[in-house]
Amino acid sequence: MTTISPARSSLPAPSRAGSPRLGLRERLAPYAYIAPFFLIFAVFGLVPLLFTFYVALFDWNPIGDHVFIGFDNFTRLFADGRFWNAVRNTISIWLLSTVPQLLVALVLAHLLNHARLRLAVFFRMSMLVPYITSVAATAIVFAQMFDRDYGLLNWLLGLVGIGPIDFIQSMWGSHALIAVMVVWRWFGYTTLLYLASLQAVPRAIYEAASVDGAGSWKQFLHISIPSLRPVIVFTIVTSTIGGLQIFTEPLLISRATPLTCGAVRQCQTLTLFLFEQGFGQFRFGYGAAIGVALFVLVVAVATLNYLLSTKIRAEKKP
Repeated sequence: MTTISPARSSLPAPSRAGSPRLGLRERLAPYAYIAPFFLIFAVFGLVPLLFTFYVALFDWNPIGDHVFIGFDNFTRLFADGRFWNAVRNTISIWLLSTVPQLLVALVLAHLLNHARLRLAVFFRMSMLVPYITSVAATAIVFAQMFDRDYGLLNWLLGLVGIGPIDFIQSMWGSHALIAVMVVWRWFGYTTLLYLASLQAVPRAIYEAASVDGAGSWKQFLHISIPSLRPVIVFTIVTSTIGGLQIFTEPLLISRATPLTCGAVRQCQTLTLFLFEQGFGQFRFGYGAAIGVALFVLVVAVATLNYLLSTKIRAEKKP
């Protein structure tokens, strides 16, 4: 009986764990895979951000001199009433658009997850129609709907004896108009995120809750929402970042004064104020200071939302 000697085995010998060449490759390979992201982020994200901080320290004329003035731009900014008006408008529009959007998306996702509908896939995919619609087209349609003289909304108000309201020329009316546009555009996208997460929840949990006597509302509160907490935190943070940087909607609704969004700046946001000062009046240093202030505001509010959301999620755990 013949035996195979280990020395003559045809199997390749195992590689040495201590081989410095192989160990170096193994250690560097993961960094090489993720390096393109960091390179793109550095070129298009980090470098422009640092350059904005740098320009904010200068009286920067794009076709003239660049005079270093330190923090004078920030001192002047915090004493500028137009800046605080833009901050107030930005926060108001963000609250009016983000909270209803997330609530509507939660309810719709719960209904679509439980309702037995024909063409269910069609109804779910139709949620993306507002998202893929041009922002310019959306602004034109909603500006006509909210028009003082010929708008559909004022016509309906006239049927119940309420006089015409000039939404675009009033502060709260313009904020409501912009908020409706934002909700219309983003609620479908957020609904699909919630729906995808709800479909991962086992149906047996809902069936067991029904057997125990829990109705649709209790199932929504005690099963759907707890299952969606990680996605809710994600959508709150992303909605905060997008809402505080809103630009296109307020720019388009006031065609006569687009950069100030009205004669008295009733809906001018921080991004519009930045664009007006930086590219409208070519005060790049002052515009960069506005950009830095906006960056700090976005980071602060997004961090606060994240901490509150994670704290609530931790308290709900058994």
